[in-house]
Amino acid sequence: MSPNQRLKRLNAVKVANALNKIEGVPVSQYAIELSDKWANGEISGAEMKSALIAAHKKV
Repeated sequence: MSPNQRLKRLNAVKVANALNKIEGVPVSQYAIELSDKWANGEISGAEMKSALIAAHKKV
């Protein structure tokens, strides 16, 4: 992953978290951890989505 792509992903995460905050939706620590892994290229977007869905089904 290029540094530019990583920066774009980090900015996307910041925007998503800000939008959730504006809407009054808390971002879980697990979601933050997954977002960090995605931004760093450790997991794909599909893997992040699957992990979040699985975590929410357990609740």
